[in-house]
Amino acid sequence: MFDYRSFALRRVASIAPRYLPFADIATDEVPLSRLLRLSLFQITVGMALVLLVGTLNRVMIVELAVPASLVAVMLSLPLLFAPFRTLIGYKSDTHVSALGWRRVPYIWKGTMYQFGGFAVMPFALLVLSGYGEAVDAPRWIGQASAALAFLMVGAGVHIVQTVGLALATDLVKEEDQPKVVGLMYVMLLLGMVFSALVFGALLETYTPGRLIQVIQGSAVLTIVLNMVALWKQEPRDRARAREMEAARPAPFSEAWRGFAARPGTIRLLAVIGFGTFGYGMADVLLEPYGGQALGFSVAETTRLTALLATGTLIGFAIASRVLGNGAHPERLGVLGALIGVPGFAAIIGSSMGAGPVAFLAGTFATGLGAGLFGHATLTATMRSAPADQVGLALGAWGAVQATSAGIGVALAGIVRDVVVGLPDQAGSAPHTPYNVVFAIETVFLVGAILIALPLAMRRKVDGGGNRTETKSVEVSS
Repeated sequence: MFDYRSFALRRVASIAPRYLPFADIATDEVPLSRLLRLSLFQITVGMALVLLVGTLNRVMIVELAVPASLVAVMLSLPLLFAPFRTLIGYKSDTHVSALGWRRVPYIWKGTMYQFGGFAVMPFALLVLSGYGEAVDAPRWIGQASAALAFLMVGAGVHIVQTVGLALATDLVKEEDQPKVVGLMYVMLLLGMVFSALVFGALLETYTPGRLIQVIQGSAVLTIVLNMVALWKQEPRDRARAREMEAARPAPFSEAWRGFAARPGTIRLLAVIGFGTFGYGMADVLLEPYGGQALGFSVAETTRLTALLATGTLIGFAIASRVLGNGAHPERLGVLGALIGVPGFAAIIGSSMGAGPVAFLAGTFATGLGAGLFGHATLTATMRSAPADQVGLALGAWGAVQATSAGIGVALAGIVRDVVVGLPDQAGSAPHTPYNVVFAIETVFLVGAILIALPLAMRRKVDGGGNRTETKSVEVSS
């Protein structure tokens, strides 16, 4: 008797690597189910980012009547921890424990920081707003407690993401690292989209009690998902623990000097900073630009986020496939930044006669370019470091990327408001302040391209079928 069930399962298994961009990284030792389970830590990171930047941003300003300037300060606090991602990655590379774990202790510490911040946050916000009986509490208590809560969540997010990505790359072969990084970031984007929908539904009818439930539910879910993600992921290796304890790894300052001295490293970090800044400034301005310059409704501008995320997801998928086949990450990074130039040109042109179609096409293009650029530069950074410094490299990329993105978001609003406040702007077109910001982004993307070209051309000259001496990239003959 013909077994239709077995036949169907074999057919699904045979087409998965072809149509799912990350399915072919699975092996008998590291099945796809294990990698997907590990990627749950990115779900909790995405959930935290949406809660801080999206949901609480609006709730604090509208429902709790907290001054917008104070909200901006609170939301910027997690950025203070971003530069320490390099140190975190280094510590996870060199951590010595009796069980031989390097990554797990730091992911667990980051999880507890997230949990602690979420546990304090709802009550701190209510005291900060002076709601109910909290009206008699000193305002500084609410401010200090809210600042502590935001800082703890931000620190936890940076620790979990940096070390979690390092653990993911530890589990797979070197040639599969671009694909596993792509998988992790796709899960981050999916977590952000799903969390935004769930938080929006739960807080559709806002009450302070419901806010407390949502934030505390996020705290519990963070613990649960991260525990499931970590379960039996990093093998215990007491022999490695004894070796690392006897080796006495170099201090962080010495390790960083060695990493930074490698050819092209500082230039690559500059490319990351310029490109991320160029793409990051638009994050907070696309929706208001669509509303003010093109007359989009609230529902229509909300869909822009989905369009931008779709472009980014496609960019990650393409980058994972191309880099997994041995392409040059530096050249792909140049292409990613290059795509953003006509993308922003289309966005600017949409308010000057090109219309909504150009705006939507430009939005998709910037998402696609950002996905290609982010994945390519992350892969290039990982490949620029020795195998025992992957955590340090990931931390360096994360520190530059997060800091540049945060500064870009902040300066985008400042530049827009400054242009609006200029005396000669009275009665001018509403799209002008936004187009100034988009033009600045284009300049930074061009700067990233110019800085990256020597790296891409040098890799081309290196040639050959193996890694270069600096281990920056695999090249095909």
